[in-house]
Amino acid sequence: MLLRMTIPALISVLTLASLAPPIHADDYGLPSLGSGGSSVSIDEEHRLGRAWLRQFRAQTQAWQDPITQRYVESVLSRLLPYSDIGNTQVIVTLVDSRLLNAFAVPGGIVGVNAGLFSFAPSEDAFASVLAHELGHLSQRHFARRMERIEETQLPTMAAMLAGMVIAAGGGGNAGLAAMAGSQAAFIQDQLAYSRRFEQEADRVGLEAMADAGFDPQAMPAMFRAMQRLTSLQGGNPPEFLLTHPVTESRISDTQSRADQLRSTTSSGDPSYAMIRARALLKLNPNDPTQPMTLLRQDDPPKTAIRYLEALIAAEQNRTDTALDSLDRLARELPDLSLIPASAAEIALDAGRRSAALERTQRILRLAPGYFPVELLRADILLQTDPTQAFDVLRELSQQAPEDPQVFTLLAEAAGRSGHETWGHLARAEQLQLTGRIDRAIRQLEVAEEVAKRDNDFGMASRIQQRRKVYLTYREAAQQL
Repeated sequence: MLLRMTIPALISVLTLASLAPPIHADDYGLPSLGSGGSSVSIDEEHRLGRAWLRQFRAQTQAWQDPITQRYVESVLSRLLPYSDIGNTQVIVTLVDSRLLNAFAVPGGIVGVNAGLFSFAPSEDAFASVLAHELGHLSQRHFARRMERIEETQLPTMAAMLAGMVIAAGGGGNAGLAAMAGSQAAFIQDQLAYSRRFEQEADRVGLEAMADAGFDPQAMPAMFRAMQRLTSLQGGNPPEFLLTHPVTESRISDTQSRADQLRSTTSSGDPSYAMIRARALLKLNPNDPTQPMTLLRQDDPPKTAIRYLEALIAAEQNRTDTALDSLDRLARELPDLSLIPASAAEIALDAGRRSAALERTQRILRLAPGYFPVELLRADILLQTDPTQAFDVLRELSQQAPEDPQVFTLLAEAAGRSGHETWGHLARAEQLQLTGRIDRAIRQLEVAEEVAKRDNDFGMASRIQQRRKVYLTYREAAQQL
């Protein structure tokens, strides 16, 4: 979540705000202060979630790590067939924060803080949090809570929403004061609903975990660990517990349900421990001994220890040592693409472009379509063959239309390869994906001028259509 109250506030915006009348499916419309219909449609949830994600990106520090993101997506792909959320496309966003937190937003947005990897000792524990969040989505708790709000018909909605937006923007004290002024009966009603929804998400998540081959016992174990952490912090709960409070009765209920489900033993796959190593190093960049100490506490596979040692060697500019270690690991574990991908990253960071490019090409022959390496290859080509990079990134932008990093690279590749209009358009897309809509509109205007100058009327028409979407987005945003 955001700093302190920020994410709970933003999640509450989704929980408490009424929806405006439906807007075009591609406009990423924002919540409105006006009352909506009697229920929230799936399409409205989708639009609202995409809009929220853009606002979220504008106010948080993203953790740009395609290898970790691909891993999180792989865990979700195991859970999704058993989570009953239909054909919703899930978008993962990683947050550069040491706070223990994860969240799900209507429309299939799943967020994970780097701090969750630090706290969750195993893949099963990590999956238990994601399964719980998918449970909220499958039970459509946002839509149901919206209906409940309409039933209460209390006049405090605008004040509460305003307070939460203030808190989300960094004015914590003012936001909290505004929220504190809302009617207590309304808050108590929502808390009662929240407790029920948490129990439902636990139940659905536990069943999804068991069906997907994860150990459901990890969920009550995580709850107990969170409860212990709260005690150690003097009653100050982790960020996750601000929106997911844990009680003794909830732990008991979860334990009882887990006991009725099939438990599994660990497969021995070191992938999670390696991803956790990446997160620990990200959270402790100035003290490499700390990530190793934290990782060893939970008895990880020896291969994960060796992986972290290689990453630390790279941080210390011992590039050859790091690459040799990772190459040996890759030969021992040929099915784990994250290992050679990490080696290619290290080679590029050390300025060894030719070697890095050769490594990416080798990986893609064995694991075609592995997105982190596709993106890394495009980044390398930016320096050596901008025209080819442009072609690769245009294709990647079709595969990942919600990834700002792709459009950042595409804008640069377009500029270097002489595709001026595309450069401005890609930059506009990157800006709107990160919530900077006014700048995105200005960038589109420049792109349209260039397209008309070059007599590229097809591109000019495309840009005009995108501008309409951007303007609708801005109009909706101004209602908050």
